[in-house]
Amino acid sequence: MRQRDPNKEEKIKQIALQMIVEEGFDRLSMQKLAKAANVSPATIYIYFKDREDLILQIGIEEERKMFEATLLNFDPEMSFEEGLRVQWINRANYFLKNPNQMHFMEQLKYSRFSKEINAQVKSYFVEKMTRFAQKAIDNRELVPLPVEVYWSLAFAPLYQLVKFHVTKKSMHNKPFELDEPTLQHTLSIVLKGLKP
Repeated sequence: MRQRDPNKEEKIKQIALQMIVEEGFDRLSMQKLAKAANVSPATIYIYFKDREDLILQIGIEEERKMFEATLLNFDPEMSFEEGLRVQWINRANYFLKNPNQMHFMEQLKYSRFSKEINAQVKSYFVEKMTRFAQKAIDNRELVPLPVEVYWSLAFAPLYQLVKFHVTKKSMHNKPFELDEPTLQHTLSIVLKGLKP
């Protein structure tokens, strides 16, 4: 049996992620991946059972990385304002440094793989976020909202700013670069809108 090489496995995953970002899930084949990674198709099967297993493993790993980055220096017991600020900064830093991962996560959200990946990864993260939001509601720092409305108001503005930054243009193709004052100003408006 051939030895597993962690560096080769990581290279295959990163090339697969790049291919998915550029061409979508349906266009990823093990043959194309092997050619792009400069390995034989048999080498890929040392690490992954099949194409679906490869995508699931990448999805689980990327979700975990994003959740770990989001929770850096975060405590559900923080005040709502402080906790949301930490999350915004963490999320912005992660996705600005990893734009391919951001695009991949967006594609993953609307794929058939999403449910299984979320089942394996999300519970710890959701528990912390739920505790944080419920504490903020109990302390009258956050207006009670359905979770979908809260999530849209709390994070969609951040993600859109990051997308503008990554593409280097905003509305009407105007040049755009996300800076700290713009980030903080937008966050202050979001916080104002979420407070009772």
